[in-house]
Parts: sequence; C-alpha cells; structure tokens
Amino acid sequence: MAVKLFVGGLSWGTDDRTLKSKFEEFGNVEDAVVIRDRDTGRSRGFGFVTYSSNEEAEAAIQGLNDNELDGRTIKGELHIPTSSINSIAIY
Repeated sequence: MAVKLFVGGLSWGTDDRTLKSKFEEFGNVEDAVVIRDRDTGRSRGFGFVTYSSNEEAEAAIQGLNDNELDGRTIKGELHIPTSSINSIAIY
C-alpha cells in the first residue's frame, strides 16, 4: 500500500526531481511533488513524497528529519488526508 509523506521546510529552489532523488535513498519513490502557487508558479516550501511501503516511509522520516536539502532543514511526517481526519469518530 502506498504511503504519503508531507515534507516541509523546502527551499524555494527545490524541484520535483531533486526531492525525488533525495528521498530515493530510502526506498522506491512512486511520486514526489513540490507544491507550487497556482498564480506565480513559485514553490510554497513544502511537498509530498509517496513510497511503496510503510517501512520505506518510516526509514525516510528517521533518516531525513532535521537534515538539509538545498540549504534548508527539512522535516517529514506521515500525511493524513483531511478526509480521514473528518471521518474519525470521537466519543
């Protein structure tokens, strides 16, 4: 099952290819995308990386948190879609 990571703290100059290349050190990256402003096309400073397995995603979180990419300290965490949060029942 595919596992998506949120990656924050990206440099404005980091592109999809650089993000994917860095995260491939920890496993098979299915997708890597830097989120861009739809009006200006500039990076918004965060992105998402999708791995094939939970083990690869966990290895990336452990290996890359608080490390540098393009001169900025990055932070990764498991991505939980808003739709999943809204469906959680709290008693």
